This record gives sequence, C-alpha cells and structure tokens, in this order.
Amino acid sequence: MARFRKLAPLALVILTAGCRIDMHVQPRENPLAKSDFFPDHRSARPLVEGSVARGELRADKYFYTGKLGNNPGDYMPFAVTRDDLTRGQVRYNIYCAPCHSRVGDGNGYVPSRGFARKPPSFHIERLEKAPVGYIYGVITEGFGIMPDYSSQIPPDDRWRIVAYIRALQLSQHATSANAGGHEIPSPAPQLLDPGTGATLPRVKPAEATPEDPK
Repeated sequence: MARFRKLAPLALVILTAGCRIDMHVQPRENPLAKSDFFPDHRSARPLVEGSVARGELRADKYFYTGKLGNNPGDYMPFAVTRDDLTRGQVRYNIYCAPCHSRVGDGNGYVPSRGFARKPPSFHIERLEKAPVGYIYGVITEGFGIMPDYSSQIPPDDRWRIVAYIRALQLSQHATSANAGGHEIPSPAPQLLDPGTGATLPRVKPAEATPEDPK
C-alpha cells in the first residue's frame, strides 16, 4: 500500500502530460484559412444577419447620427456640463483648430500654409443657425474636402465638440452680463516673457486686490 501511494502521484503526472498536447493542439482553423468543409471554402464564417456586437447596439439613433429621420435635429442628446465643454474644447483644439482655428473663424494653421480651400467661419449666419445635428453629421460623415472623423472621435466627444462650437459662436455676441461682469472682449494677458517659439510665454501673475487677497 505504501508503495502504491508513492507511485500514484507519478502516474497522475504521466497521465496529465499525456493529454496536455491534445488540449493545446486541438482541431481548429486558422483565421482566413481555406476550408473544404464549407461551400465557399472560407474557414471564417460571416456574422448572422442582424447580429450586434457587445456594446454596439446603438439603439439611440439620434445620438449616433444627429438626425431625426432624414433631417438633422437641434438638441443635445445629454445635458451639457462644464466638464463636457472643457473636454469639447480639448478635442476641438486637437482635431478642428488646425483648419478652423481656435476661435472658429477658418483661419487655421493648415489654410494659412496653402490648403486648397479655406473652411467657412463658424460665425457666419448660416452656421450660427445650423442645427447642432448638422454639425455633428459633418464631423461624422465629412463634408466636401473635409474628411470624416468618425474613426478618430467617439460619438460622445463629437457632441462635446458641437457644444463647444456653439459656445464659440455665442462668445461672438456675448455681453458683459453674459460673462459675469467680466470685460468683453477680455484684455490681453500681460507677459513676463513672450517666449521664442521653442519656449512658451510666461504670463504675469494677476495682482491681488483687497477683495481678493492672494
């Protein structure tokens, strides 16, 4: 009995090792490999019609298209917060500002270097009155020589960019009351060092006031 107890673990290891190869090298087809089993000779099978990948249901059509039927809608699909506007500004400056400029007047870096067509200003009447769904659709599908950005910018960030563009448009007609009493337009910042192009400018710190001690 004692001898059997010593040999049992060894036998178990041998048996386990014997089935290991079969578990690792199972009958399968490599991706895009030829198969004689199916009439079309493809090992990869097409998706079942109507199947939806996890997370890709897209039941809210307006959120993903910006359209109500065939027409662009004119409301945001979610309540816009300050964080959404900040995120929209960051995404806008990355993807849109090179052509449209940071203030949206169409005088971006790319057109100033000889791009074939200058983009229109967001501050013309046509685009100020355009539904938000229209702007979202242009980002999603492209327009004219502007490519689409659907692969670079996810839908929620596209809507945040739209919200920020609306904020840019409103800023052109803002009053001091809209800006909480701040001067319109804002005064240029006072610089300690304008920078060289290779270095960033250094802004002079704001002076403390009796009502706002530093």
